[in-house]
Amino acid sequence: MKAKAKSKSAKKRRSSTRGSKMSRPEENGLSLYKRIKMDVTRMLSSGDTNPNDPLPTEKQLAARFNVSIGTVRRAMDDLVAEHIVVRQQGRGTFLAALSPERMLNRFWPIFRQDGVRVIPIVQTLSFEEGRADAEVAEALGLHKGDPIYRIVNVLLMGGNPVILDEINLSKKLYFGMREEELVARETTMYGYYQSHFGINVFRVLDRMNSVLANEWSAKRLGVAVNSPLLSVIRIAYAFGNRPVEFRKSVIRTDAYEYRNAIGGEIRVD
Repeated sequence: MKAKAKSKSAKKRRSSTRGSKMSRPEENGLSLYKRIKMDVTRMLSSGDTNPNDPLPTEKQLAARFNVSIGTVRRAMDDLVAEHIVVRQQGRGTFLAALSPERMLNRFWPIFRQDGVRVIPIVQTLSFEEGRADAEVAEALGLHKGDPIYRIVNVLLMGGNPVILDEINLSKKLYFGMREEELVARETTMYGYYQSHFGINVFRVLDRMNSVLANEWSAKRLGVAVNSPLLSVIRIAYAFGNRPVEFRKSVIRTDAYEYRNAIGGEIRVD
């Protein structure tokens, strides 16, 4: 009788153990595949993942996280849909590289008013080291006075200056950034962040308002003082919702406009 009782007790413990594993999907309020997605995202955000190297296979990830291949596949499907990773037939799954075309599709919202998207030519007006003021510190999660890089670019489209960008970056995050490398880059800013610092921008938050051109912006954009401009304040985020760039832009709207397509990526014709 004691042996039977012990056997029943052991079965009960095993059943309880299986039950605790079954309850894992809702642990911390996240379904299992979403938690695996977060774990994979953390792995990708380490900065050790090269876009040229394939990621571990779904079977390897399943073994690493002790879950089924189906759970891993569902998590990876989400990351593919969010353009964080890309599957290549016969080669594997890779961290999605930020090519100029992809950057334009995902993060470039400026069109000519006839609907044509023009690839901008970027000229760097200044590159300097500075200290974060209260606005920059709050946006980037820094302390006021922390060291930063401040970059001012003018973007020309159709031969005309259309956008002025002031880009603020944490010096600690982008330690060792040099103006010569920045200016000589053969990619977008976000592609440069990825290739040189392992920082992968995957979403941005834009806030817009209308402003009047002051003397400084009017001169550089070739408009009259007090001309109406569109002001866009952007915070760019890497994995884990980490703010990695604070950008302030003013945009001419006499021939160009801001477009935001919700629900799908707009492709360049």
